[in-house]
Amino acid sequence: MVEITDNAAVELKALLEEQGKEGLALRVFVAGMSCCGVQYGMSLEDDISEEHDLVVEDKGLKIVMNKDDADGLSEAKIDYVDGPSGKGFIIDNQNGGGCNTSSCGGGCC
Repeated sequence: MVEITDNAAVELKALLEEQGKEGLALRVFVAGMSCCGVQYGMSLEDDISEEHDLVVEDKGLKIVMNKDDADGLSEAKIDYVDGPSGKGFIIDNQNGGGCNTSSCGGGCC
């Protein structure tokens, strides 16, 4: 199931505390598809539906996703990067596919 790295957990906890939103969950969702594979999104929220959502707890944080997206996110790992291209949270999913160079010509990835 979805997991969060130690680095991402520290950063997310700090962000939640800084914004006074310690009780919120991190929602992970499928935002669409491209030739480079699945595109993901994340948001902070407290609107969790027991009927439609699946909640995972990891490192003291709640991660929520729509039950329909759960299979596609089964191998997802949430990480936090800080490098020359910028910093922020990313979702790495070995189950999410990669660049389809036959459809994008190799230039989109």
